[in-house]
Amino acid sequence: MRQRGFFSLSEHLEALSRDGDPLEVLDATVDFEYFRGWLVDGLGYGDGAKGGRPPFDPVSMFKVLILQAQHNLSDARMEFMIRDRLSWMRFLGFDLGGPTPDENTIRLFRNKLTETGTLRRVMKAFDWQLHKKGYIPMSGQIVDASLVPAPKQRNTDPEKAAIKEGKSAEEIWPDEPNKAAQKDTDARWTLKVGGKVRYRPDGTPLPMIALPVFGYKSHIAIDRRFGFIRGQSVTSASSPDGRQLRNVLSTDNTSAEVWADSAYRSQRNEKWLSSRMLVSRIHRRKPAGKPMPTTTARANAKKSAIRACVEHVFAHQKNRYGLSIRTIGIKRAEAKLTLANLAYNMDRLIFHERRAAAG
Repeated sequence: MRQRGFFSLSEHLEALSRDGDPLEVLDATVDFEYFRGWLVDGLGYGDGAKGGRPPFDPVSMFKVLILQAQHNLSDARMEFMIRDRLSWMRFLGFDLGGPTPDENTIRLFRNKLTETGTLRRVMKAFDWQLHKKGYIPMSGQIVDASLVPAPKQRNTDPEKAAIKEGKSAEEIWPDEPNKAAQKDTDARWTLKVGGKVRYRPDGTPLPMIALPVFGYKSHIAIDRRFGFIRGQSVTSASSPDGRQLRNVLSTDNTSAEVWADSAYRSQRNEKWLSSRMLVSRIHRRKPAGKPMPTTTARANAKKSAIRACVEHVFAHQKNRYGLSIRTIGIKRAEAKLTLANLAYNMDRLIFHERRAAAG
């Protein structure tokens, strides 16, 4: 039997580094210490004068949330993975055999950041970090939204009616607190129209399939030059896309142009963009009962070539992160999607830094 050497652990970690540990790349690219001030202020950590067990380092816990977002893990699974993977433990700054956060600690930490609005401030702080590195919002903004599924709810017709009236879960199930805690009264059903275009034998296209989806909608705006998420908003799945335009657009882009699909075109939005000296590049709709004019179709096609960049963001989050909502309520869904957007921006920064180093 081969005996373990005294330095076997350090040699194992060195081997991980030689093989290109992606978490070392992430740690070297993103200045996580930059977030410490915002995290400490938001969490309200004291000076330890009252005694008690000291909390885990807030920067390490923030890294936990980023890792969790990148792998779409539950709190219980995240607790196990921290103990199981040496590369994760090294990235998070935990010692082998030492204390690590359990699922309750992870959940309470995320809830505290959500309740105090710290997550939104950290998202903005990372945007400032991008500015310092030279990634200034340029070349206009691209806006879009994507449906994110949540656990389906099985409710009776009277319960559905109460939810639509805006009643809370506690009001609908006052005598069943455990049931109320598992009921999401913020998520909604909607129809997702899309998919691959199918054709009849004569070559004419078949009607698009509409699939019901229950959950939330992630609204984002990216800058055209670098592709970072600069603005975000979270709503129920049934919320119209166009109403979120002014909530996701930023004011610091060097270009006034705004791209979006036809769901964002309305007289109200066009007037709002004009009042802020923004130039609309939003798709035009097909006239009712008439064929699409050739000039309009060509203009929309040119806009689509630019607007398609935002689809890569959602594809990255869904394919790599397996993005979905496991939590209850829009506040927790917003926290989940904010962390996913932060994780995407960090991946995007690594992409740009690597390309700059190679060029």
